[in-house]
Amino acid sequence: MTLDQLRVFLAVAEHLHFTRAAETLYITQPAVSAAIQNLEEEYGIKLFHRIGRHIEITEAGKLLQVEAQKILDQVTLTERGLRELNNLQRGELKLGSSLTIGNYWLPNKLGEFQRRYPKISVNCTLANTEDICVGTATGQFDLGLVEGVVSPSLKSTLEQEIVGSDRLVIVVGKSHPWFERVEISLTELTTTDWVMRESGSGTQQRFEEALQNWGIALSQLNIILILNSGEMVKAVVENGVGATAISELMVEKELQLDTLRTVEVIDNSSTILEICRPFLKLKHRQRFQTRLSQTFESLLTLTGAE
Repeated sequence: MTLDQLRVFLAVAEHLHFTRAAETLYITQPAVSAAIQNLEEEYGIKLFHRIGRHIEITEAGKLLQVEAQKILDQVTLTERGLRELNNLQRGELKLGSSLTIGNYWLPNKLGEFQRRYPKISVNCTLANTEDICVGTATGQFDLGLVEGVVSPSLKSTLEQEIVGSDRLVIVVGKSHPWFERVEISLTELTTTDWVMRESGSGTQQRFEEALQNWGIALSQLNIILILNSGEMVKAVVENGVGATAISELMVEKELQLDTLRTVEVIDNSSTILEICRPFLKLKHRQRFQTRLSQTFESLLTLTGAE
């Protein structure tokens, strides 16, 4: 069994078509057929059912598909590790970051990393917390950075470490009745319209968690808009539509310009209720960590509290 045979097999398993697999790999169709035939003859199994002009993957093929992908992923990581044995003079770091972290907290960390290692390429993907967790678990990212909660199904796969934090604040625009108020009571949360992030976002997860701790069900709030961008949420509220809970990092400029204002929430004993949330660094518990990844981790640990 060779790596080339596994690559051919995976292409056929993906397309369920010998000719399309050949086109993807830029080799001939007979070469694809020969690679599959050699694998089947070597181990005395059928990897595909030939049904007329179509093929279907067998149970043995499904098993090989999973294991072959693991092998090729490991080969890719090993190759990257070997290339990095040059004092970090080249290589690529693949990061996944939730939107708030990626737009407001991470840039100066990336800037510092690039100043120290200018020949390293950093590929950073921004998405909501749920997508970054899944991408880190499946090997799409070397490291993930999120401000939300890791789902229970992924906690055994992903190692978590706190590398920073921020605070969610409730903000309103100039035309909102709360704009001239410094504080509101818990019960008043149900008396206004709300603009929310989508359910997969870290911001929304933390706000819902806070509401639950305060004894308020999400269904009690009058949610009029659900948006998948913090910037859009901020702009809508700034234009006078409802209230929202948003990262303090995101509204620093608007608070300075006085186009948005924060309102504190107090409980029955006049205690101010805050929503603090950690920034989590995620990595796979078992996947090989490249030297690049380890170096960036060290930088985050050193600068995370800044």
